[in-house]
Amino acid sequence: MARLKRLVVPRVPHHVCHRVVAGGSAFVDAADHEAFISALRSCSAEHGVTVLAYALLSQQVQLILIPDRAEALGRMMQALTRQYVGPFNRKHARAGALWQSRFSSAPLQASLHLLDCVVYVEQAPQRSGFAGAAFEYPWSSACHHAGLRSERWLAAMPPDSAYWKLGNTPFERDAAYRHLLERPMSLAQVQRIESTVLKGWALGSGEFLAEIGASTGRRPCPAPRGRPPLGR
Repeated sequence: MARLKRLVVPRVPHHVCHRVVAGGSAFVDAADHEAFISALRSCSAEHGVTVLAYALLSQQVQLILIPDRAEALGRMMQALTRQYVGPFNRKHARAGALWQSRFSSAPLQASLHLLDCVVYVEQAPQRSGFAGAAFEYPWSSACHHAGLRSERWLAAMPPDSAYWKLGNTPFERDAAYRHLLERPMSLAQVQRIESTVLKGWALGSGEFLAEIGASTGRRPCPAPRGRPPLGR
């Protein structure tokens, strides 16, 4: 079966997951994490991609990005790979690919699913056993969104995101977001988000999915199961 083209929608948030090749590790020390963040900042600015959230784990990188053009997402991820992997390989005396060949991505309806996906990304280190709590992991945007650290290079949430309904003031929103991070997501939520991004579908309402399908010419969600009814 032919692989569907990547589903990318300009000016819409995307959940991006890039996994490391089997047996590899994307980060060995703190300097590696810092180098990746530096590359992410420069490549996103160069290619017109806004960064909302991130989590850097040894086996994968989770990002929430908004490309300003359909081609910007792929170009930015390619540039990020080139800028990071060469120096990483030289530093650690390794050769070959670091990432799996194709990153996974899913467009998100900001008003319905962006906040959940940001929480999912920032809880990833805790779910994977790298930290006892999301705030304790230094290589994610969790502390930024919880008001515990400022990363000015990260963009504000889109106006239609449910994030802005967490409170009327920054203090209220920070406190409410900390509460969200402290509460584990349900297994059903985690599985839905993971399945959507790994399979390259979109996450949103029926109307949102229909609009994406019409604008991209690509099916944004799985086709209904079973045979279509016979014509009369």
